[in-house]
Amino acid sequence: MASSAQSGGSSGGPAVPTVQRGIVKMVLSGCAIIVRGQPRGGPPPERQINLSNIRAGNLARRAAATQPDAKDTPDEPWAFPAREFLRKKLIGKEVCFTIENKTPQGREYGMIYLGKDTTGENIAESLVAEGLATRREGMRANNPEQSRLSECEEQAKAAKKGMWSEGNGSHTIRDLKYTIENPRHFVDSHHQKPVNAIIEHVRDGSVVRALLLPDYYLVTVMLSGIKCPTFRREADGSETPEPFAAEAKFFTESRLLQRDVQIILESCHNQNVLGTILHPNGNITELLLKEGFARCVDWSIAVYTRGAEKLRAAERFAKERRLRIWRDYVAPTANLDQKDKQFVAKVMQVLNADAIVVKLNSGDYKTIHLSSIRPPRLEGENTQDKNKKLRPLYDIPYMFEAREFLRKKLIGKKVNVTVDYIRPASPATETVPAFSERTCATVTIGGINIAEALVSKGLATVIRYRQDDDQRSSHYDELLAAEARAIKNGKGLHSKKEVPIHRVADISGDTQKAKQFLPFLQRAGRSEAVVEYVFSGSRLKLYLPKETCLITFLLAGIECPRGARNLPGLVQEGEPFSEEATLFTKELVLQREVEVEVESMDKAGNFIGWLHMDGANLSVLLVEHALSKVHFTAERSAYYKSLLSAEETAKQKKEKVWAHYEEQPVEEVMPVLEEKERSASYKPVFVTEITDDLHFYVQDVETGTQLEKLMENMRNDISSHPPVEGSYAPRRGEFCIAKFVDGEWYRARVEKVESPAKVHVFYIDYGNREILPSTRLGTLPPAFSTRVLPAQATEYAFAFIQVPQDEDARTDAVDSVVRDIQNTQCLLNVEHLSASCPHVTLQFADSKGDVGLGLVKEGLVMVEVRKEKQFQKVITEYLNAQESAKSARLNLWRYGDFRADDADEFGYSR
Repeated sequence: MASSAQSGGSSGGPAVPTVQRGIVKMVLSGCAIIVRGQPRGGPPPERQINLSNIRAGNLARRAAATQPDAKDTPDEPWAFPAREFLRKKLIGKEVCFTIENKTPQGREYGMIYLGKDTTGENIAESLVAEGLATRREGMRANNPEQSRLSECEEQAKAAKKGMWSEGNGSHTIRDLKYTIENPRHFVDSHHQKPVNAIIEHVRDGSVVRALLLPDYYLVTVMLSGIKCPTFRREADGSETPEPFAAEAKFFTESRLLQRDVQIILESCHNQNVLGTILHPNGNITELLLKEGFARCVDWSIAVYTRGAEKLRAAERFAKERRLRIWRDYVAPTANLDQKDKQFVAKVMQVLNADAIVVKLNSGDYKTIHLSSIRPPRLEGENTQDKNKKLRPLYDIPYMFEAREFLRKKLIGKKVNVTVDYIRPASPATETVPAFSERTCATVTIGGINIAEALVSKGLATVIRYRQDDDQRSSHYDELLAAEARAIKNGKGLHSKKEVPIHRVADISGDTQKAKQFLPFLQRAGRSEAVVEYVFSGSRLKLYLPKETCLITFLLAGIECPRGARNLPGLVQEGEPFSEEATLFTKELVLQREVEVEVESMDKAGNFIGWLHMDGANLSVLLVEHALSKVHFTAERSAYYKSLLSAEETAKQKKEKVWAHYEEQPVEEVMPVLEEKERSASYKPVFVTEITDDLHFYVQDVETGTQLEKLMENMRNDISSHPPVEGSYAPRRGEFCIAKFVDGEWYRARVEKVESPAKVHVFYIDYGNREILPSTRLGTLPPAFSTRVLPAQATEYAFAFIQVPQDEDARTDAVDSVVRDIQNTQCLLNVEHLSASCPHVTLQFADSKGDVGLGLVKEGLVMVEVRKEKQFQKVITEYLNAQESAKSARLNLWRYGDFRADDADEFGYSR
């Protein structure tokens, strides 16, 4: 025991009992306590002291489980008040005591005083004076102590205190309840409000027996979210403590045993209650963790109501300092530098549904697995047709949805990566394939934990670990909570609905299927696609979402360095810069949403065309970055000029594929200037439409009969098989049929889709535009496509004139042209080309009068002076007409020659 002292006395006199000291650990009854010494390197010694000369009532006892016929023993009257009197007075206090008698069985009886010496309050006398204990029967007042007990008892009787009061004391007997019929209902009925309680027993650091007040339920309470080392029961009935089990038990005992506390009942486990014990001095759950006496447990941390992150933080505090149970702890990322533990990186690729490839600031690539989650997987052995090759992305339920969620959220974005652990490489077994070393991390973007978002949508599940497995997500509790929400709401993998099925046709390399599909893609114009794989700088695998198919796509118009290939018996090395071209294309378009224009296909069933991303042409970009050369086949395309310009720029830089480019010397030869004459080859056309900017559309008279025949056949076909109203979903760039105001169907192209009620279409055979609801549109039958008969409306502009910028002046000019030539036959001659459309002169069919010259004569437009020699004669004629209009002050010239001072205001320049 802590310390002892002799009370002194002369030699030869009666022996004076030794005064000993200790701290009251527990009150067993109204006349027995347990005292302990001071801890020194472990739990201190204990001893039970029974009060001499008095007797208090016996407390209730539960019948032994090994004796089925035995019955529970209730409290004796006033037994519990006596125990409570001592508990409130003594628990945790220092007392001194003397031992007066010790039985052969080792039971010790003596006097107990509150304080450090015998001058303190005599506990036995206090109990008797309150009427909570009596003197033992037959006890004579032979000494001063016994005399004082007799006096105290007489005073209590006179004052009718305690057991001497009227009645039989039945109101002091507790109605103890050892079991709860419905623990779940019992816990829920308290609505997580604090319940007053007394801790009656501490089994180990995290499990106690509590008396809930005021209804006297005696329940076992397990601390939510943690577990302390326990005492293992051996076969012979003895208990073997795990490391630090005794210390953890003492830590809890010294703070909670027989203290008044409040308990938040949070859940239940069999007849045990999960809860949090609150004491005025703090929360024992967090203290145990912080001191290294406990570890967090996953199965119950979710019910902890005061914030699981507090428990994880307390556990982390102990781990970092290697306290007690963590004395041998090594952090999962202990061998990593800080810059390798936390970093910002750009997402380049999503691998299935639980891993991403990121590009570090150093330029290196790294695969990151999302910590503690498992992607969707096939359940059972017979779910997959053995004759069919498994395509995980499309055949595993919810794998495609999970991949798409990550792709749309992350591709090309910068994310914050916090490495949680490194999973070492594992060899293959009979059931599990080999795995290389994996870096597992928490990935966030905009403060959102991607793994948590994935789990909350039911697109991944949370991995369960052994309790001592520390290799897990730093936000594991949030993942568990997200999974619980997904299960409750029936999201994704937890849904009771039928799983989504993705029937994706892979036509890459299938020549027969590709041939059937080619006309459809050619008619579609620009089609939306997702780049699934990059084989080389100019060879890609695309997923077309609308058509739900996979195709191999080759970039048109360029010659890209060929990569290394494995041929039978040898490995063919790649051409210089092939790897750089592949990497360039990967970084730019892999798993991005793009638009493709299919022009043709090769004999292997690969489609050839142009790929656009964010308005940029990938073929042009590869040429511009000196990673490809222009192929001669590009001459026929609309992108030829852009490709040539990009190639010329790359050549000048002399980089990569042009590193050894030598500019050919130009021989100085005196040019022989030839007088080029203006070509006047007028052909008959039919003017169908005049635009607001004074451009016009014409049909070639020679092919007019073909158009009429096609329109007649098309309308007959449509009347036989009319389109179902509302069945057509328009897409930009697509050819279709549209019902004009005259009730007839015409060929058209979709230019813009604002909404199903507002679709902008262009009539390809007439040049006019209109906004229609999708209900007045339909699919263009293949027999009447532009491959059968090209679009008949061709756009032109007037040569040698300036279109007025002033709106009113331009309207006057347009109105005049509409009156003169719309829906009439004219003669057309191409004078020169421009970026937008050819510039022409137009003559009336009957009088051969020049329409543009007529506009100049009327003062409706001004002349555009060109310097080419072949045009000088006609320009002179136009300028003379302009001078005549100016002299007559016609239209633009009605206020004189305005060009000198305010030409810009009128939208002209000299």
